[in-house]
Amino acid sequence: MKKNRQQRVIIGLFLLLIFGTTAANLLTPTKAFSDRENRNLAQMPELSPESYFSGEFAKDYESYITDQFVGRDQWIGVKTAVERATGKQESNDIYFAKDGYLIEKHTGSFTGAVAERNISCLAAFMEEMQETYGKGHATAIIAPNAVKLLEDKLPPYASPYDEDIYLDRIAEALPEGTWFDSEAVLRKHTDQQLYYRTDHHWTTRAAHYVYEAWVRERELSSLYISGYEEETVTEKFQGTIEAKVGGDVGYDSIQIFRPKVEYPYTLVYNRRETKKDLYDWDALEKKDKYALFFGGNQPIIEGTIENGSDRRLLVIKDSYAHCFLPFAFQDFSQVDFVDLRYFNESLREFMEKKDYTDILFLYNASGFAEDPSVAKLAQ
Repeated sequence: MKKNRQQRVIIGLFLLLIFGTTAANLLTPTKAFSDRENRNLAQMPELSPESYFSGEFAKDYESYITDQFVGRDQWIGVKTAVERATGKQESNDIYFAKDGYLIEKHTGSFTGAVAERNISCLAAFMEEMQETYGKGHATAIIAPNAVKLLEDKLPPYASPYDEDIYLDRIAEALPEGTWFDSEAVLRKHTDQQLYYRTDHHWTTRAAHYVYEAWVRERELSSLYISGYEEETVTEKFQGTIEAKVGGDVGYDSIQIFRPKVEYPYTLVYNRRETKKDLYDWDALEKKDKYALFFGGNQPIIEGTIENGSDRRLLVIKDSYAHCFLPFAFQDFSQVDFVDLRYFNESLREFMEKKDYTDILFLYNASGFAEDPSVAKLAQ
C-alpha cells in the first residue's frame, strides 16, 4: 500500500511538471527580443498547407518553443552547471576553455554554400574597389576568431582547422595588395587579452594593434600607444557566449582608448540623429554593454572629423569594427560605416555620392562566412 502511494505521488508530480510547464508556457506572454542573448526570438509561425507539408512549420515551431520556453535562461544555467560538474568540456557549441574562456566552435560555419559564395563576392568587390580608388586604398580585414588564435586554451580534442583553411582561401582569392593579415599582427601579442572571455568579440586592445599595423602599412600618420590613455569603463560585462551557457562564468571588463589629442567630430546616425559622442554610456547599465560602441549595430553612421586630413574612409563592417573605428578618427576627416545586414540602399549609389579616398571591409571570420547579406556587394 505504501509503495502504491509513493508511485501515485511520483506520477502526480510528473504530471504536474508536464502540464504545469505547458500551462505556464501558454500563459506567459511571447517575448520578441532577448536582452540576455542580444537577438530576436522566434515567434509563433503561421500555419498553412504549404508550410505544414514541407516541414517548415514543424521546424519553425520547434524554434519558437525553444526560444519561448518559460524559465529558459534558468534551465540553460542548470544544464551548464550539470555538464561542468560531470567534467564535460563543451556545451551548445561552446568550449569550456582554460583561464575561464568560453570559446565558440563555429561548427559548419566555414564549409557551407554562403561561406563559399561570400569569398567570390568579396574578391570581385575588392578588385572593383582597387580599380576605382587605387592600390593601397582598398583593404579587406577578416579578423580571426578566438578559436583560431587561442588554440593553447582549447580542450585537447578540439580542432579549429576549418577556419585556418577558410582564411587562407580568402587571402588567395583577393587581388594582390588588398588583403591585410590581422592574424599575423595578433600573434605577436598573445600574451595579452585579445578576446573577451564571455563574448565573441575581440577586445579594444586587439583592435588597436590591428589598426596601428594597418595604418603603418598604408603609410598614414597615426598616434601610437603612448598617444592614448586606456580607461576601464566597466568590469561587469557578460557577452553573447555567456548567454548561451549561463551559470557562474565570471565577468569581463571593457576598455576604451582615449586619445590625448581629440579632434571635434559629428556623427549622423541613419540620416536622422546627430550625436557628439562616440560612446553610448547608457549601454553600461544594460545587458548588452558592448553597445557602448556607437549604440550597437546601425545601418549607417556618417562621421565628420575636424582634423585636417585629406583622407576619407568608408568601412563596410560587422560589429568587430565597433571598437576599431574610434582610432580612425585620428587619421581620416570622414569616417562612414555601413552594416550590410541592415543597410537596404544601393551601396554603389551611396558611394557615388561621396568622395572617399579609402575603402575598408572589416568582418570577423565566422561572421563573414555566415552572413548572407555579403551578397549585396555584388548588387
